[in-house]
Amino acid sequence: MSKRRSDHWSRREFLTKLGLAGSAALLRQSDVFAAEPLLETKRIRLVHGPSMCQAPQYIAEDLLRSEGFADVRYTKKDGVKGIEEALASGEADINLHFVAPLLLRVEAGDPVVILAGGHVGCFELFANERVRAVRDLKGKTVGVLELGSSQHVFLASIMSYVGLNPSKDVNWVLYPPPEAKRLLAEGKIDAYLGFPPDPQELRAKNIARVIVNSAADRPWSQYFCCMIAGNRDFVRKNPTATKRAMRAILKAANICTVEPERSAKSLVEKWYPTNYDYALQVMRDLPYGKWREFDPEDTVRFYALRLHEADMIKSSPQKIIAQGTDWRFLRELKKELKA
Repeated sequence: MSKRRSDHWSRREFLTKLGLAGSAALLRQSDVFAAEPLLETKRIRLVHGPSMCQAPQYIAEDLLRSEGFADVRYTKKDGVKGIEEALASGEADINLHFVAPLLLRVEAGDPVVILAGGHVGCFELFANERVRAVRDLKGKTVGVLELGSSQHVFLASIMSYVGLNPSKDVNWVLYPPPEAKRLLAEGKIDAYLGFPPDPQELRAKNIARVIVNSAADRPWSQYFCCMIAGNRDFVRKNPTATKRAMRAILKAANICTVEPERSAKSLVEKWYPTNYDYALQVMRDLPYGKWREFDPEDTVRFYALRLHEADMIKSSPQKIIAQGTDWRFLRELKKELKA
């Protein structure tokens, strides 16, 4: 069999496996589509961000096409802030992103709406020997990409949870990830919060040690990290397209759960040219299947409280939930995509 022929069947097998992962609707798309209105648009725009943890939206590329999207676009953004800015401006229609920066956008009145949970955990806090617990960060130097980034907001919420004041108790220094990791290894900063594949690299190189693993440590492991969010105007004007895009992403989350090796290979070959072992570790460690088990509203409430404690938002959780969430599509998809 030729290499082209072999690759073709490998691709088909990949999608077939998806059906076995609780996504059998893919094999009966004509029946599903017959019960739904026609797509309002055949274009869907997402962001290719810096974190590998958003794997389901990349694995979903072919699934988005199978849902009827003829024009699937990923706009590359290097800065973490680029994702929520793209959603708020309408440059992106739908995307996975860390919940806390999304809540900042909701309070600011930006047209961003949270639609579903994505996955639990991905951030890990690494620190040198001078830091043994989060409280030890008081008076220390912490590297983040930029203030307001997912790194900064997540770590601020962790600090406020243990009684520290993130605006006064630490010295924030701004570095791109490669530089921050180098400075941590040299002992020139005390802590660094990384997202995949940074934690995998730091562990492999035995740089510093993990103080918080959001995929394993309570309370962070009990709540979603990244959630599916959309541009509010897109969701309002295109409810069928929104639901189908979400369906593709949630099916892809199932793939990441049951086919970690194949998912990691796809990520490294097309999206993140990094070490395959790092990618495989991400796929195996992150609980992508939790989207159907955890209550996304609990996550919004939890992080709204943390950000309020950190004096980063003023709104109550109830106001944030009313203003910035829409669970109707998720309720329908949980019924459709039963395991």
